[in-house]
Amino acid sequence: MRFVEETGSSNADLTALAIDGAADGTWLRAGRQIGGRGRLGRSWESPEGNLHASTLVRLRPGDPLAPTLALVAAVAVHALVAPLLPNGARIKWPNDILVGEAKLAGILLERTGDAVIVGIGINVTGFPAKLDRPVTSLWHEGAVEADAATLTVRLAELFAHWLSIWRGQGIAPVRAQWLANAYARGTPMRVVLPDGGKVEGQFDTLDAQGTLILRLANGDAHAIHAGDIFLI
Repeated sequence: MRFVEETGSSNADLTALAIDGAADGTWLRAGRQIGGRGRLGRSWESPEGNLHASTLVRLRPGDPLAPTLALVAAVAVHALVAPLLPNGARIKWPNDILVGEAKLAGILLERTGDAVIVGIGINVTGFPAKLDRPVTSLWHEGAVEADAATLTVRLAELFAHWLSIWRGQGIAPVRAQWLANAYARGTPMRVVLPDGGKVEGQFDTLDAQGTLILRLANGDAHAIHAGDIFLI
């Protein structure tokens, strides 16, 4: 486990290490990030005390499709935080972890060559005050003994466990675990697509490759490959 007190982005640092030959399973944790990134080009604010870490997966022949690592990361983070929370937590597609409607953790995957960098941010001690959606932290939800260093060690163990299942058994058991801990079938959702369009429907399932399937008001199934999900 590598550690730096402060960096711009743990994902960017680990990408550089990957280009230099860092091994599969390398982890990097930052005490503070000043240039963290989220999905769809958003910034990820990273107050000191929160968990900011990235790990490196070297793709191998026979591995499932690389984007399905988002599900691996989601089930690992959920397994880490849910037991600490009186009210549990749920996964929102593809890999946000929420308590109620408030975001607790986010995950960003970036690829360079055969390397996938999995960046994970968990609000441990606090969260930014001004965001366009509800947010929360482990401390705010009652897990006041949680600390980023200890959590990252356990997270690495859980991620390795689910990565082994992904490699050995395929995406099906990971998908099943994801669905077991996601919002219930029928949950109303609005999807803001990358081009700015919007689709509303009810959560139905994930297909075999982790694509979100919405059930529209007319009963049609609609596949979502990319977008920003809001509960409604």
